[in-house]
Amino acid sequence: GWDAGGKGGAIKRLTSHLDPRGYQVNPTASPNDIEKVHHYLWRFWTRLPKTGHVAIFDRSWYGRVMVERLEGLCSEADWKRAYHEMNEFEHELVRWGAIVIKFWIHIDKDEQLVRFTARQNTPSKQWKITDEDWRNRDKWDQYEIAVNDMLKYTSTPFAPWHIIESNDKKYARVKTI
Repeated sequence: GWDAGGKGGAIKRLTSHLDPRGYQVNPTASPNDIEKVHHYLWRFWTRLPKTGHVAIFDRSWYGRVMVERLEGLCSEADWKRAYHEMNEFEHELVRWGAIVIKFWIHIDKDEQLVRFTARQNTPSKQWKITDEDWRNRDKWDQYEIAVNDMLKYTSTPFAPWHIIESNDKKYARVKTI
């Protein structure tokens, strides 16, 4: 979802009701040097759960068609090919027996500004806002196009997207659960 959309809050509420022995949250940052020498899906493949367990990806392989696309971290041919690769990856997971549930946590541009400003002006939340967040916000229109493409090309019968309206945090958390 969008920066400040409520991804972390939704994950926190969801996992508070799960047995900690049965799930793992995988926060996804920029790839490290080892991950960069492999196919971009490799680092996700290595974090898949064993049978009967749950993996939650806080950001995922969709960074390829979002951040990597907009920041020029891969070629246009790479991110365009990624739609098919992601669909195939998820299809293989489903054929294996996994249940793939994808959420897009959506806020509008005005709400994001409210949340960014609150983070910046609240000492205990300042760690949650960076210059990169503001820089990404300046690219809102480009990201919106990328989000729409992602939803259009990767919502499949076996792994559809669930869009969570998140301007109201409490509503979004309940809907996600």
